[in-house]
Formats: sequence, C-alpha cells, structure tokens
Amino acid sequence: MPGTVQSIERAAAILRILAGGPGRLGLSEIARALDLAKGTTHGILRTLQVVGFVEQDRVSGQYQLGGALLHLGTSYLDINELRSRSINWADPLAARSGEAVRIGTVLEGRVLVVHHVFRPDDTFQTLDVGALLPLHATALGKVLLAYRPFVSSDLEAYTRLTIVEPKALAAALEGVRETGWATEVEEFLLGQAAVAAPIRGYGGLVVGAIGISGPVERICDSRYRPHQRLVTYVRDAARAVSRDLGAAR
Repeated sequence: MPGTVQSIERAAAILRILAGGPGRLGLSEIARALDLAKGTTHGILRTLQVVGFVEQDRVSGQYQLGGALLHLGTSYLDINELRSRSINWADPLAARSGEAVRIGTVLEGRVLVVHHVFRPDDTFQTLDVGALLPLHATALGKVLLAYRPFVSSDLEAYTRLTIVEPKALAAALEGVRETGWATEVEEFLLGQAAVAAPIRGYGGLVVGAIGISGPVERICDSRYRPHQRLVTYVRDAARAVSRDLGAAR
C-alpha cells in the first residue's frame, strides 16, 4: 500500500486548525500548533491561498478558511443555501417583470426547481418547487449546461422547436456564454417562453440559474425575441444573488 504524502497531510492539518480555531490565526500560531517551521508553514499557506482554500486578512496578516474550500461537498453551497440566498431577490424580480420566477440547479442530469415565485396576478398557478425539467429545452437548463461538460445524445423533442441536434445546441450554449443569459421560446411548452441567467458562487463557479417564464406574447416581441427590459431584470437579479453567494463583482 503506498504511503501518504506529507505535504498534503500538513495542508489538511492547517485547514483543520483554521476550521476549529477562534476566527483568524497568525502564521506563528499555526506553525507552533503543528510544530512546523515558519517557512514550511508559510509555503503551505501560500499554496492554499492560491487555490482559494485559505484567505489572508490584509490588515492583520492572519489567515482564515477561504471561499473556494466552502464549495467542497455540500457543506456550504447546497440546495438549501442556494434557495435561501435567492429568496430575497426572487420576489422583487417577479414584481418588476410581472412574471413567474424559478430558481434551479442541476440534479441527476435535469434542472431541479428549488424555488418558485408565482406570477403576481390572480390567475391559477401550480407550484413547481421540486419539479425536474429538461436541461436542453429550458432557459434555466441552457444556462446550467453552458458552463459544464455535456454530451448531447438522444435529446427528447418536447415540441417541434426543441433543439435536439447536437451542433445546434452547442451553438446555442456558446451564445449563452457570450451574452450571459439564455432564452427558450416554445421549446418545452407551446405558448410559453422564458429567460434565465447564471447564479455564480465563489470563484465564479455557476451553481444555479434564475429566470422568468410566461406566455410568449408577454415575454417576447413580434420577432419572438425576449424584451430587453426583461433580460435586464433577470440578469440584475442573477448578479444580486451571485454577490450574496460570494461571487466577485
């Protein structure tokens, strides 16, 4: 059985100390706790800082756990965290746009709707929280697909407008990356359209999507293009949630 890697063991020990310590710790405190030379400790801390696992306070010079580390597993940015951070911005988006708002993330190759705000009128609506939607045929899904590896095969056609040809879908996803938002017009449900934008966390990682949906005639103009004001509303909301999740401005 191969032996352990000493530098990784030491790095893990530093992370444990920072996680269990009373806030930030200085270089001397960390080195003394692990009985390591300051130079060795500083080198490991610098490496952990480069990859985002450790952050150094500019004023005190002390160290604390970094945002990138909080991505590991689901201890920080899990579904509940995404939902709780998004709620404050979903209601205002529904009020500004006049349309239903949904927030989603990827679960087992589909879009899981983690939060849903009804359209602010008195029409009958059903709650979509917990619903699983196709990635390739929805605006939320296209946003999520655009920023992760994806092998397009056997894509289901929900309507005659659903993109099922791999090259066409790849081009659409490239467009999402270039513009920062995605749209769907009768690709999943006839008569319905949607606009969505990415929600980012620490390091710019796309962790979810937020979007509006409604009848085509309200979402789009006469050329079936989303109204620019609605795109702006969605992108503004996505940026606001992203800031709350620690994404850089």
